[in-house]
Amino acid sequence: MQTMMKSLDDYRQIVGDDVLGEIYSKARALQGRHVIHVNSTYQGGGVAEILGSLVPLMNDVGIEADWRILRGAPDFFAITKKFHNALQGDSLNLTERKKQLFIETNEAFAAYCKMRADCIIVHDPQPLPLIKFYKKSEPWVWRCHVDMSAPNGNLWEFLKTFIMRYDVAIFSSEQYRRNDLAVEQRIIYPAIDPLSLKNIELPEKDISKYVRKAGIPTDKPVITQVSRMDIWKDPEGLLEVFKRVRKDVDCRLVYCYDTAEDDPEGRMVYERTYRKAVKLVERGDVIFVIGSSQILVNAVQRFSTVLVQNSIREGFCLCVTEGLWKGKPVVATNVGGIPRQIVDGESGFLVEPYDREAFADRIVKLLRNPDMAAGMGEKGRENVTKNFLTTRLLLDYLNLIGDVTWGRRRVTP
Repeated sequence: MQTMMKSLDDYRQIVGDDVLGEIYSKARALQGRHVIHVNSTYQGGGVAEILGSLVPLMNDVGIEADWRILRGAPDFFAITKKFHNALQGDSLNLTERKKQLFIETNEAFAAYCKMRADCIIVHDPQPLPLIKFYKKSEPWVWRCHVDMSAPNGNLWEFLKTFIMRYDVAIFSSEQYRRNDLAVEQRIIYPAIDPLSLKNIELPEKDISKYVRKAGIPTDKPVITQVSRMDIWKDPEGLLEVFKRVRKDVDCRLVYCYDTAEDDPEGRMVYERTYRKAVKLVERGDVIFVIGSSQILVNAVQRFSTVLVQNSIREGFCLCVTEGLWKGKPVVATNVGGIPRQIVDGESGFLVEPYDREAFADRIVKLLRNPDMAAGMGEKGRENVTKNFLTTRLLLDYLNLIGDVTWGRRRVTP
């Protein structure tokens, strides 16, 4: 089992020589470029997982890449969680106190974190104001990972004052482009690392071992949602879907969830969902599994009969990508970047948010038709292999860095 730091050569058997050749060719022209990534957590979310693979690969091909973590008090993360929700359409009381703490936390971080590079890439809203507190002499890129199809108007106007200072804004879907943003906008789809512990191939004995450790019985088909306990993942709505499925097929629902330092609402959402599911939990038909171990998540996904994603809003959803990569049939809502990954009826099923009858119907179809499920899983894996692996993401970032630093390179200490 591979656990050591990976090099680009390790991906050769998965993506082929042509892909590696293209990456090395692009990287030769960028040797020694210094890039800094900034986000707000080192674990517990898709951004951290992306950077955990992307930054070492950048260094492997000759980019000098660093990764900085924004520090903040619990009050700061409580506010930025509200900002996250509001960017995805929730209401927000945007007080001066919230604005002040948001800005002051970034100002304090800038006072002790030096950042001199050929390109600085800031991920998501939490560290967005950093650009205001440095003498900008290099290109800055804001990489937004959330669903921006209908942001709260007041918050958007406030955040836009910082975004306007950036050279480029990157989103995860064409539908997130903003006509009212006078900054160059690009689309870069997220990707998964096929060699991470969450995605490597596992022998059956390891799958069985971790499933057993998680307390998941093996006597019934298993439906699993892997996600944070987040209102936008609608775990309570999924419970209603499951109750409908159980009327037709005797099965089990697993919530495989994780926590993150920048998501203080997770405990509240978990407790609310658990209270509604408590009778089914006591029967053993609903199981909550803390997915803090990547290899555990991998095993649970591979063991599951059907994987689901009942999101109301979604930036892209790498949990869907992971499930497709493992050749599993996926039923998911038709939101955000999910339809970019699934062709409805071919490589999975898409349903509209809140249509619980349709969601349950698609799950039942897959549970009753294993050949259909296997065929969809195979097509889903093919799509991920072609479009959503970290090698493609690395090439996208090399192209970006080349574009924004062309003729502007400087030697940094």
